[in-house]
Amino acid sequence: MKEQMVFEKNVFNKTSRTESEIAFFGGMTIVYKNSIDLFLYVVGSSYENELMLMSVLTCLFESLNHMLRKNVEKRWLLENMDGAFLVLDEIVDGGVILESDPQQVIQKVNFRADDGGLTEQSVAQVSLLRLILLVWNFLPWR
Repeated sequence: MKEQMVFEKNVFNKTSRTESEIAFFGGMTIVYKNSIDLFLYVVGSSYENELMLMSVLTCLFESLNHMLRKNVEKRWLLENMDGAFLVLDEIVDGGVILESDPQQVIQKVNFRADDGGLTEQSVAQVSLLRLILLVWNFLPWR
């Protein structure tokens, strides 16, 4: 856990001050996007195709953008964490990319949201620091 926190801090320090969308750090390929006060990262091995990682990031951002009504910022994301988890669940599972079309993700999330989302307790347990590299936990080599 400490190793992951150090990695996250180093990645944030390296990427928060640049205008590019891709970084290579610690043998990993990292694509990222920032929106107001939120950074979204997708991390893959150095062998991963950058375009595929970017398509996952774009799908994640566009899906959240639609779900949050164009307010992709930390406060709105925290208030809608259950929806964000549903979006991630539709895009990636165990490191396998399931969907890269934001419209398909939104349609599936809307259908699943009708069945009920996460409980408030499980959402409250999410640490804000974990949001930075949330997708990291979905990668199979972890």
